[in-house]
Amino acid sequence: MALLTVQSVSSDPNAPTTPTYGAVAASDTVPVDSSGSYILVVKNASGTSDTVTVQDAGLTAGGSVATNRTFAVPITTGERWLRLTPSFASTSTGLITITHSQTTSVTCAIFRA
Repeated sequence: MALLTVQSVSSDPNAPTTPTYGAVAASDTVPVDSSGSYILVVKNASGTSDTVTVQDAGLTAGGSVATNRTFAVPITTGERWLRLTPSFASTSTGLITITHSQTTSVTCAIFRA
């Protein structure tokens, strides 16, 4: 499990942000705070689709376990973006957990929205 570093996006046109992408692990975590939401970007350069699961640690209004979000990142040049809110975080750890069905040639970055 890897703790991902949240990157800030510059609003200064003279110093734009250069994003840093890193290899994914089978399970990654994102530290959150109450300041807002985040953007997860996943890129897949492999020949196998990557199914990404964002674990929803919350409960429904009826008290049932919430449904995890899943999406597929297509092969070779696939790229997907997803907005994450602090409501996905575990109340005990303060982390959002993201898992990948495969990790070969898959990279990601997380940005403060």
